[in-house]
Amino acid sequence: MELVEAVRNRILRLCGERNISINRLATLSALPPSSIKNILYGKSQNPKLATIKMICDGLEITLGEFFSTPEFDALEQEIK
Repeated sequence: MELVEAVRNRILRLCGERNISINRLATLSALPPSSIKNILYGKSQNPKLATIKMICDGLEITLGEFFSTPEFDALEQEIK
């Protein structure tokens, strides 16, 4: 699994757990819906950390909570 896919899956899982739509997440995060949709649909291959931080703020979680999952822990090392 790639990093972008892990970020996408995490956003979708968090929205599902909270029963909120992507548009609602955008409102909570003070982001345009297109920013989140670009991440989810693969148009943004390298989402900015600041964007992910805003999503975390909207979900009222920390960056640590966002990235603290087995999915992120299992990512292969980029530099070998």
